[in-house]
Amino acid sequence: MSDEGEHIQLEENSNAGKWLLTLLAVLFVAASAYAHYAMYSHVEKLNKDLEASHNQVAELQNRMQGAEATEETIERQVGLTKKDVAQRVAQLLAEQKADVGRLEKQEQEQKAAINAVAGDVSGVKTDVGGVKTDVASTKADLETTKAKLETTRGDLGLQSGLIAKTAGDLDILKHKGDRNYYEFTLVRGQKQVVGTVSLMLKRADSKRSKFTLSVFSDDKQYEKKDKSLNEPLQFYSGKEPMLFEIVVNNVSAKNTVTGYLSTPKGAPAPVVVAER
Repeated sequence: MSDEGEHIQLEENSNAGKWLLTLLAVLFVAASAYAHYAMYSHVEKLNKDLEASHNQVAELQNRMQGAEATEETIERQVGLTKKDVAQRVAQLLAEQKADVGRLEKQEQEQKAAINAVAGDVSGVKTDVGGVKTDVASTKADLETTKAKLETTRGDLGLQSGLIAKTAGDLDILKHKGDRNYYEFTLVRGQKQVVGTVSLMLKRADSKRSKFTLSVFSDDKQYEKKDKSLNEPLQFYSGKEPMLFEIVVNNVSAKNTVTGYLSTPKGAPAPVVVAER
């Protein structure tokens, strides 16, 4: 009985060993198949990578060949441009040289013209200097004469303009053109028209240089009594009253006086009767 049990036990152990070996064989075969597959996949990937590398190398070679061709083209173009630039530079230098020569010639002509003008200007300066001297002298004489003229108040208490004491002074006042001037010589007892008014000498005292006269203006009579030489005798005349002045410069022993009437520029002018 014990021998049969042992036999059964041995048989079971033998079967278990077979299964274990079978399992190990299957696992080995699976592992070998997986390793083969992995190796094949890796080799396939390497082949693809190698092919891609070959393609990239070919593309780089094509690019390099194209770049070399482009570089040659550029070199040819640059060579032509350099040639053109050299020709243009030579042309510009020639033009610049011609311009410099022309400018130098113009400069010489301008210098000659300036020298000629300078000579003329020197002559003009000399003439102008002489004219300035004459003008300055005349101006000085005029200022000296003006300084002799006086201003004073008239017999109405109004400020008078410049008073002329001599014929020369009166000429200066006439040239100034500020007022109108009418010269007169009055004889005692005779009524005389002067400008737009009438004057009559009533008394003359040569020793005291005094006189009395009457003024007739706008249907009015003004008496200027016991007046002195060079004293402005003032009165108003005209529709729009304007200040008139009489100045007597001399009283003679023959009962006559000489002087002038001064009227504003806007005063009416005396009527001139045409001779027939």
